[in-house]
Amino acid sequence: MGQFMTPWPIADFMASMFKPTTADVRLLDAGAGVGSLTAGFIATACKWKRRPKSIAATCYEVDPVMLTHLRATMQECAEACAAAGIPFTGSIVERDFIEAGAELLDTGLFGAKGKARFTTAILNPPYRKINSDSRERELLRWAGIEASNLYAAFVGLAVKLLEPGGEMVAITPRSFCNGPYFRPFRQLLLGETSLQQVHVFESRDRAFRDDAVLQENVIFHVRKGSPRGEVTLTTSAAPGAPVSQRVVQHDLVVQPNDPDAFVHLAVSEADGAIAGRVRGLPCTLQDLGVQVSTGRVVDFRARQFIRRDPEPGTVPLIYPAHFEGGFVAWPKIGGRKPNAISAEEGTRALMVPSEVYVLTKRFTSKEERRRVVAAVYDPSKLPKDVQQVGIENHVNYYHANGSGLPKTLAKGLAAFLNSTLVDQFFRQFNGHTQVNASDLRSLRYPTREAMVRMGGKIRDVFPEQDAIDAIVAEALAE
Repeated sequence: MGQFMTPWPIADFMASMFKPTTADVRLLDAGAGVGSLTAGFIATACKWKRRPKSIAATCYEVDPVMLTHLRATMQECAEACAAAGIPFTGSIVERDFIEAGAELLDTGLFGAKGKARFTTAILNPPYRKINSDSRERELLRWAGIEASNLYAAFVGLAVKLLEPGGEMVAITPRSFCNGPYFRPFRQLLLGETSLQQVHVFESRDRAFRDDAVLQENVIFHVRKGSPRGEVTLTTSAAPGAPVSQRVVQHDLVVQPNDPDAFVHLAVSEADGAIAGRVRGLPCTLQDLGVQVSTGRVVDFRARQFIRRDPEPGTVPLIYPAHFEGGFVAWPKIGGRKPNAISAEEGTRALMVPSEVYVLTKRFTSKEERRRVVAAVYDPSKLPKDVQQVGIENHVNYYHANGSGLPKTLAKGLAAFLNSTLVDQFFRQFNGHTQVNASDLRSLRYPTREAMVRMGGKIRDVFPEQDAIDAIVAEALAE
């Protein structure tokens, strides 16, 4: 079902983010599993000096194996509350949360006055993609939620089920922080709530260590309908490890004028300095007269036209595998990827003129040194009769209104994209290994003159990383 159980140190830490309250607490735990998060909240609330007037916990779970343990956990929660003098009621709902949540919204939630049901939500939602034609997607759209993954669906429903002023703490993949797929979710989350705290784990494999999950996770605390103020950014090496923190204004985490609502997590002072430096660059792509697009050739759709090696009547087809030393090296005979695509009526719309472009990989491995990997497509390095080129869909390309860029500018742009400065900034908002054209459009860039200075120092092969960083730093300082 895409569900990973919450280790106790994480449950305990998540519960610690809530602000103590003396009011009646109506707690939601969707995808409760064995009840670790509810237990964490109860254990924490029982230690508050001024305790809740009452706690009513509602846990959604459908797995029969989990339900046995969840019932035992709820009994222990009741006993703990009784010992602390807190009236407690626990309800286990053996229903799919998406279906049940949509139904609650359909009934107007709860009465003539429209009072929302939950004051508090604590979630470790399942991580699984949702098919666009599924019943789940249909229910979510009816509820006004556009979500491509179960975790976004669960959090989105929880937000809508919170009353004004209600709090939610959730642990999810970091992938929602950027990219087009999660834009509707970010707009919902950030439109209806304000961030209070975001926690980042420095290591990808420590949050759910027992399940061998290699995933960048974040824990975020939001308050519904609250004005935007300060956000506490925290980080630790692993659950239970020492926590460092940095307090920033909400607008530095989500820029008010950003239509994509990317979430930037500069968790240290050094990260903040990097963010300030990149955001202070003078140009957008529009200022530079440059655009970035995604390669037009989707190989599985164009399979009938693709050829393993060049032959008469074909043109180059460029994959990330052709990136080498900062340039495109083509062809690569005997490599893993094809090298050519047939030039005919059925492929005409897939081609671009064989001119100078800057290409970037759309996907990088988690182990790759840089998140953004750029290379220059230079037709002078290819056979002289090449007039067109196909760029595969796993590649983004920078161009000028569909045509190529000046070569020196292209080399400078590639140097900038390959710099440590861009890599470190990019990792502050990119929580996965996909680099979308929208991510690249969101960056600020140096002036054309600065990038020409960079490009003028690049020869036939890009230098080592330290030299690239020195070239970029020198050009930006002039």
